[in-house]
Amino acid sequence: TETGQCNLTLTGHSRGVYALCVLGDGRMASGSEDKTIKIWNTETGQCNLTLTGHSRGVYALCVLGDGRMASGSEDKTIKIWNTETGQCDQTLTGHSWGITALCVVVGIGHVASGSRDWNIKIWNTETGQCDLTLTGHSGWVSAVCVLGD
Repeated sequence: TETGQCNLTLTGHSRGVYALCVLGDGRMASGSEDKTIKIWNTETGQCNLTLTGHSRGVYALCVLGDGRMASGSEDKTIKIWNTETGQCDQTLTGHSWGITALCVVVGIGHVASGSRDWNIKIWNTETGQCDLTLTGHSGWVSAVCVLGD
């Protein structure tokens, strides 16, 4: 805010929070080492929904723009969630170590994932298939972003 004051503190996770994203409708999602994702009302501070399904901590989140969100976990999976119902619509597998970063590839319905396996994968979120694996990194991939067209 303009004053630098804290307006709201969200409490509810039992372990550290490592990922945040703002959903299209102003709600916020948080991913935690407690294996859950919480969807928050940013006006009231109330948790509206808790998403469960990962078997290890959640370290990456990204909004897909169509009412869905992707989450990446130390359990080596990416899950595609319906943020209204809390239902997991799809689980993407293919990394050999935990997921550390996610970003949406705008315009083509894909998600890029970075992992502790030193790879970046480009996923088709309609089919659940990995369309491309980018190799050659000499360590963990801790951030991903998409540049222009």
